Amino acid sequence: MCFSGPMPIPIITDQNNRYFEPIYLSGNSMNLPPDKARLLRQYDNEKKWDLICDQERFQVKNPPHTYIQKLRGYLDPKVTRKKFRRRVHESTKVLRELEISLRTNHIGWVREFLNDENRGLDILVEYLSFAQCAVMLDFEGLENGDDFSLDKAKSWSRSIEDLHQNGCNTLVRSARQSVLRYGSAANSKTIKNSRLVSQKDDVHVCIMCLRAIMNYQYGFNLVMSHAHAVNEIALSLNNKNPRTKALVLELLAAVCLVRGGHEIILSAFDNFKEVCKEKHRFEKLMEYFRSEDGNIDFMVACMQFINIVVHSVEDMNFRVHLQYEFTKLGLDDFLEKSKHTESDKLSVQIQAYLDNVFDVGGLLEDAETKNVALEKVEELEEHLSHVTEKLLDVENETMMKVADLEKQLLHKDKELATIKETYESTSSQVHTLRRMIQEKDAAFQRHNNIEKQLLELEQQGTIRLRKQPDGDIAIEALGGGGLVGGASLGDLGLLTASMSGSGGLRVTTPAPIEAVAPPPPPPPPAPPLPSEGTESENSQENQLSIRIKKPIKTKFRLPVFNWTALKPNQINGTVFNEIDDERVLEELDLEKFEELFKTKAQGPVVDLSCSKSKVSHKVVNKVQLLDANRSKNLAITLRKANKTTEEICKAIQTFDLKALPVDFVECLMRFLPTEAESKLLRQYERERRPLDQLAEEDRFMLLFSKIERLTQRMSIITFVGNFNDNVNMLTPQLNAIIAASASVKSSPKLKKILEIILALGNYMNSSKRGSVYGFKLQSLDLLLDTKSTDRKMTLLHYIALVVKEKYPELATFYNELHFVDKAAAVSLENVLLDVKELGKGMDLVRRECSLHDHAVLKGFLQTSDTHLDKLQKDGKTAEAFNNVVLYFGESPKTTPPSVFFPVFVRFIKAYKEAVEGNEQRKKQEEAMREKLLAQEAKQRDPKKRQQQQELIAELRRRQAKDHRPVYEGKDGTIEDIITGGFSSVPYIGKDPGMKSLISCHHCCM
Repeated sequence: MCFSGPMPIPIITDQNNRYFEPIYLSGNSMNLPPDKARLLRQYDNEKKWDLICDQERFQVKNPPHTYIQKLRGYLDPKVTRKKFRRRVHESTKVLRELEISLRTNHIGWVREFLNDENRGLDILVEYLSFAQCAVMLDFEGLENGDDFSLDKAKSWSRSIEDLHQNGCNTLVRSARQSVLRYGSAANSKTIKNSRLVSQKDDVHVCIMCLRAIMNYQYGFNLVMSHAHAVNEIALSLNNKNPRTKALVLELLAAVCLVRGGHEIILSAFDNFKEVCKEKHRFEKLMEYFRSEDGNIDFMVACMQFINIVVHSVEDMNFRVHLQYEFTKLGLDDFLEKSKHTESDKLSVQIQAYLDNVFDVGGLLEDAETKNVALEKVEELEEHLSHVTEKLLDVENETMMKVADLEKQLLHKDKELATIKETYESTSSQVHTLRRMIQEKDAAFQRHNNIEKQLLELEQQGTIRLRKQPDGDIAIEALGGGGLVGGASLGDLGLLTASMSGSGGLRVTTPAPIEAVAPPPPPPPPAPPLPSEGTESENSQENQLSIRIKKPIKTKFRLPVFNWTALKPNQINGTVFNEIDDERVLEELDLEKFEELFKTKAQGPVVDLSCSKSKVSHKVVNKVQLLDANRSKNLAITLRKANKTTEEICKAIQTFDLKALPVDFVECLMRFLPTEAESKLLRQYERERRPLDQLAEEDRFMLLFSKIERLTQRMSIITFVGNFNDNVNMLTPQLNAIIAASASVKSSPKLKKILEIILALGNYMNSSKRGSVYGFKLQSLDLLLDTKSTDRKMTLLHYIALVVKEKYPELATFYNELHFVDKAAAVSLENVLLDVKELGKGMDLVRRECSLHDHAVLKGFLQTSDTHLDKLQKDGKTAEAFNNVVLYFGESPKTTPPSVFFPVFVRFIKAYKEAVEGNEQRKKQEEAMREKLLAQEAKQRDPKKRQQQQELIAELRRRQAKDHRPVYEGKDGTIEDIITGGFSSVPYIGKDPGMKSLISCHHCCM
């Protein structure tokens, strides 16, 4: 190659603009991919001119045909030994120059070398075959003499010809090399000349030339499609030079990783087995592997090739088959001896192979274990189904017990209310009697005191006592002197006044008496009897007794919580009368709450629309008399009973449910004869037509219509047959409502949750709407609509956070709300209607039994009456659900169980999701915090950051190692695989979970 000095850029005109066209052609000459060629075209003219100058300064030293002519000269058998010796001395130099040209020249030169005119690949493969033949002859024992070598060469040549003639196997490419042996028997001159070739590095350099050709996509495809190229490369393993053998194995391993290359490599080793008379494939390779224990590079390349050729296939059966081939050749034993080698490279490759190995015995054992595990899983699933059924039974029993206890509690509450009323009445009477006794005692004491005072006054001469004819005692005041002891006439007046109430005293005075005390005031009137007018007064008093809540002043403007508030006169007797939301506000961190929910805009008004129930109208299909379809359907129904018409009619008359299943009777209810049908059948009978001429359905209808009170009998049979099922269906529904009502009303944790919600809602709304004393339960659904300033948290999320931080004992409040999900699916109105219908059905049975003495109906009444009474009592008890609705400030008329309980179901579900959302948000915040700390640490410590980057790069390299791609035969692929693909990192085979079972016959080949 020669270079010239730089040239100045010419002035660009329309005439010389074509001078820049070679820059576009250089994209093809340099074999650039399309994206690089487009980038090349975007360069400015100055940059293009520099590339043009570089392209023109670069000149190829020799054209391709020069090397081809020299190689053909080496292969000419007519050349004299002296001339051949002179040429052979320069063959290695020529091959090295050819390898450099193939590796460094542009793609155009390589294409010219490989085109149909020069056929450089054929010549190169022929020379490799010639050189390898010489090496083999010398390797097999030229020291034994030329005659022996000549016989060896002839036998080898004949064996190749035989393979060429008999090579019908498409997978074995052994026949393709026969042309390379010239098709003629080796002569003594060739054997002598081969000694000169065997002492050179021509085989090694030929392999390097082929490697350079295969590095281009065009050359790779030619080598892969060549009849003998890969076979000759594989046969080059028969070489004394370990470096050459390592180079061959590296190239073959790279080809294995290219799509479609693995099959070609195995075919080449099949050819190797035939040519080298191996008993087993890879026998020579293992022989070299064991013998070259002193050359670490060859052993590393050999171990690497074995690892790739065995474990680069996806089919598990085939992979185990290849693995077993090397196991038979003693690879496992040799690796066991060599795994403690001092060479780290070899140790890594050995360990990589052992990591990729499939333990077939272990897999079979795992398969058996899996089968046992699957059987165990099946048993556990069956056991789980039984346990689930038992759990449902236990749950139903528990719900029934809870309902029974709730009914007992309600009964006891009624008794307690009666006792309280009796106690209050009795207490009032006792209090009245005690007051009367006290008054009598006080009057008697006063009477005694007065008598004492009168006696004292008489003794003092102030008064005179004399008995009147009518029995009264007259008191006469004596005049003339003052009363003794400071007593005055006023005192005497008081004494006489106090005794006048008791009778028997009469006072007479001789002179006017001054300062007589007035009589005592009359006692207060009795309290009025309760009336309707007092209720409004009491409600006003209750309303006045409610403490007016003060407005709350917030630091920031908060969004409005659009709840439905209860009026102050509506909270009496509800749960909100028992909670104190102002106390909760004292316990919470309201500054944080304001920071989260402060806003400048009003929150969106939630439009709550009540769903309207749709009434489904059943369309009754009218059937014509004795219609063909009706007769056909009746025939199908009668065939289900598998009984005669007489047997069916008799069973209906005797209410025999053992003879007639309930399902059949229900189907038969659809075929009750209409009036027109009965008229038609009676007319047929009046005409005395023979019944035998009637069809079976018509005959059945005739006898069927003659049954007395047919409709009532069929209804009774249906009722009796379905009674137990109806009771079993309605009882759990009533129990669910009773138990759920009790759990909701008696839950202290739910009461505390409502208290927190009321406190936060008042805190948000107080400045705009004022504080309220309670809210409708439907307001719980709006907790998700009120969001924080950043729209990332709802009010329910904040409540869940407050519960976790301040009231952890409330976190599982929903565990106290039993059976609310079951009660939410119950329509109490429909259940009560069904209970009422059962009562009507039982009355019908009683009337029938009173008219006609039926043993079946009597037995039914004896066993079922108690069940119906209990169900009716449960229905009345379930109506106590109204008390629970009133307790939560709702109206029983507008809030049935199907509306009341789903509120709690939705709230519980939303609360759990809010708790989970808070946990996820906390994890994200922690991850973000760790990321920020890591970034700060990186900025503070550059050395640590570099170490982390190196660690990340190492992890990525390991991840890439675990997910090796399937290479395509593109430009640079072979070189990338050899130099960068596995030169430093061992191959890790694909492992699809090792779940597929391995066929045993592959393991025994």
